[in-house]
Amino acid sequence: MADTGRETDAIARLRLIRTPQIGPVSYAQLLARYGTAAAALDALPHLATRGGGAPPPIAPVALAERELAHAARLGARHLFLGDPDYPDLLAELDDAPPVVMLRGRTELLARTTIAMVGARNASAAACRFARQLAAELGQDDVTIVSGLARGVDTAAHIGSIATGTIGVIAGGIDVVYPPENAALQDRIASEGLLIAEQPPGTEPRARHFPYRNRIIAGLALGTVVVEAAPKSGSLITARLAGELGREVMAVPGSPLDPRAQGCNGLIRDGATLVQNAADVLESVRPIDRRMVRTTRTPFAAPPPTDATDTERRDVVGLLGPVPVAIDELIRQSGHGPAIVQTVLLELELAGRLERHAGGRVALLDFPG
Repeated sequence: MADTGRETDAIARLRLIRTPQIGPVSYAQLLARYGTAAAALDALPHLATRGGGAPPPIAPVALAERELAHAARLGARHLFLGDPDYPDLLAELDDAPPVVMLRGRTELLARTTIAMVGARNASAAACRFARQLAAELGQDDVTIVSGLARGVDTAAHIGSIATGTIGVIAGGIDVVYPPENAALQDRIASEGLLIAEQPPGTEPRARHFPYRNRIIAGLALGTVVVEAAPKSGSLITARLAGELGREVMAVPGSPLDPRAQGCNGLIRDGATLVQNAADVLESVRPIDRRMVRTTRTPFAAPPPTDATDTERRDVVGLLGPVPVAIDELIRQSGHGPAIVQTVLLELELAGRLERHAGGRVALLDFPG
């Protein structure tokens, strides 16, 4: 591998991302504080020690080089948070993926994108509607993003593959799941775009699917739920879209069908009822085309400052096994956000802190 500055930085970024105890939030904070991945790697032992734990084993150079070489053999590439072509909408997430792997038509990331999700055991009518809706939106230069699952996801991809579809998978980009979608996944990789956050070779596990769902919601201006049972993964995607300030849309169904309860519940709670492509486009397109979204620049937050021993004790003393909101820690500790975030970063790198959804954290080694 040629030792160019770009490749050297890519190796350093991959080493940081693949190091245990480094998650999307801590990665962004480390880049904001130290400017480069190489400088952040050098700082890890000191930060972990201040957090009261052993430094995490830093991913070796050889591991990062093998991953980059493997991606090249697959015809894939890595896209890092902060790269010029990293999607602005995805970068808005507080836990935006530090890196994703791409196979296929990367130009699809720059188009208007709508997410379509729904039940794996969807009815024939729902699959037909999803396929037709995706095709109609594609005719209007809209890219469809979904999760390559059985049912509605599969139908949405099939309907939009001719005009532009993005498949986000839960495992590695070289792993097929579900097995019956092998041909579809290969076709998306060549005619559409395939995205994976997990390293190559990663078999999808239950914990990976919520991470995949946030990417689906994060890439899109809005999410359409075609059919979903209560407490389904599709409703998680819809909730994430709503938390991001994106449009949440749902297709109504019969109250006699349990698979329609999730969609009907979304509409009852304020989601936009959609029956055709025009309804979707009306919901996501601005009334005035001069209106544009403003996006935040990754790593632009003020760098955290070092915490004193007293400040560290104050913050740790407020933590326990029950997840608590970071905003609450800031309020109760009386210390500024930069101090609190620094302490949390040190604890996470020391393996003593776990981050939960909704900006909440919990102490892992709380004395019982």
